[in-house]
Amino acid sequence: MQMGRDIELEENPRKGGLRTMPFIIVNESFERVASYGLQTNMIIYLMAFYQMSAATGASILGIWTALSNGLAIVGAIISDSYLGRFRAVAIGSIFTLIGMIILWLTAMIPQLKSLPCSQFLHVCNGATAVQLAVLFSSFGFMSVGAGFVRPCSIMFGADQLEKKENPENQRLVDSYFNWYYASIGISTIFAVTIIVYIQDRYGWQVGFGIPVILMFFSVSMFLIGSPLYIKVKAKESLLIGLLQAVVAAFRKRRTCLPLTGCDDCYHRPLESALLAPSNDFRCLNRACVIQDPQRDLNPDGSASNPWSLCSVEQVESLKALLRVLPMWTSGIMIFVTTSQFSFSVLQTKTMDRHIFPQFEIPAASFSVFMIIALTIWITFYDRVLVPLLSKYTGLPRGLGPITRMGIGLIVSCVSMALSAITESIRRQRAIEEGHDDDPSALVNMSAMWLVPQYALLGVAEAAHAVGQIEFFYSLLPKSMSSIASAMYTIGTAVSSLVGSFLVSGVDRLTSIGGKTSWLSSNINRGHLDYYFWLLAFLSLLNFFYFLVVCRYYEPGNDRSCRLPHESEEQQCDYRLLTES
Repeated sequence: MQMGRDIELEENPRKGGLRTMPFIIVNESFERVASYGLQTNMIIYLMAFYQMSAATGASILGIWTALSNGLAIVGAIISDSYLGRFRAVAIGSIFTLIGMIILWLTAMIPQLKSLPCSQFLHVCNGATAVQLAVLFSSFGFMSVGAGFVRPCSIMFGADQLEKKENPENQRLVDSYFNWYYASIGISTIFAVTIIVYIQDRYGWQVGFGIPVILMFFSVSMFLIGSPLYIKVKAKESLLIGLLQAVVAAFRKRRTCLPLTGCDDCYHRPLESALLAPSNDFRCLNRACVIQDPQRDLNPDGSASNPWSLCSVEQVESLKALLRVLPMWTSGIMIFVTTSQFSFSVLQTKTMDRHIFPQFEIPAASFSVFMIIALTIWITFYDRVLVPLLSKYTGLPRGLGPITRMGIGLIVSCVSMALSAITESIRRQRAIEEGHDDDPSALVNMSAMWLVPQYALLGVAEAAHAVGQIEFFYSLLPKSMSSIASAMYTIGTAVSSLVGSFLVSGVDRLTSIGGKTSWLSSNINRGHLDYYFWLLAFLSLLNFFYFLVVCRYYEPGNDRSCRLPHESEEQQCDYRLLTES
């Protein structure tokens, strides 16, 4: 994650350039294949070898995902402020490798997992505290590794091409981002197809061992290229500056604000065009008020204590972030719906997954249809719909970002309703065929019924995610463009956490009084369809909340105006979309 472009680079013309790209792209690609290949099928492993219920396993996986995405912000701050991107990526890759080795050992060493039950409903002894500690330590190592690698890897590659004296520099950087994201897409598809197939066909020892080998090559490739890299020196992060503004405003909360027209009362750099902060969120203006020039300022005009006195730009950047928070919260629900793959995997395992008589798609590989739909929609919209719609709307991107976000929210709601209908049909057939007590029995129903709901989720995420980041980009200052990516990552982390709490809450509430939980491990006795209807209802409520939030950003509303120190550039920078 880029936190600003005012960074110092090692000046050495013999370092950096295109020759470093294979090392960096291979590192990230193998990391994605290894990590996504493990996560996709993990619910089956937890239920089979740790005797977890479907709800418990889904909650744990949600917390794991939330931790991996949430730590990306911490990793970015530590990288920019202390370690530098090279060391952050190297440390993160090693942590990920350690976590994968520990997880692989749980499959290799019988004592590290409980014995599988002979029948699904047989009463088994649960995993011991030591076994769970080893399992969770592997998740923890991989989360810390992802927190360092994912926000820093892409910008570390951009640093290698940052040669402003080269007239072809921007073209090379743009080309690099295209290849980078193409490699991520290919890696993700490879992970949810080939790796998952190996796990299903050859077992967990081989299925976990191959990601370990890939991650070992990832670490090795990255470290081998070390002598060729341009390495960015650590410098204060923009996020630290925002935190300083919050702390300074809180520490000076009892300070009286000056009357209007007192521009000299505010701290600002000499080159700043901003004389005074804006009037919205006025409580934050205290952060940049100079109370005692002799105590608050150094001889060169800088703040003697940045945690007590901030610049006007810092305060306005914080306000810009607060302005987009209402719209950001409206996007959490869509990521909750896309994070319900654990239950979809249990559905798919009970259905006919054959495309050809001799070929069966692994249950966890059906998420590839979401990725394919996402890719097709982005390409179709960008190449076909944008030229057509722009003629009628007058907007360069065809539809405004808020409109596309709304479309994504509606489509996700429809997808959940379709999921509920499909599950109701599947469950009814399972009962009619006498599989009430055998959730592992195959139902006479093709798994292709699930493809439309996956495709709709892919379209929903593509429409909403790109629109959301364009919206953030249009309201945040140019210097905060990377915050859009950060907010997207935090959104996925929060949604995973919300999804985990939602699963736990529904499981407890629906099992009160000895009733069968909606999210029972025996999905033929449970009611996944009711749960999907609940998600559809919550998605609909979230859409109405989105419509209310949209009124805050109506044209002419002063609170949503672009900041005076922003770039006038309106075009979205698609490099910010780091998750798909």
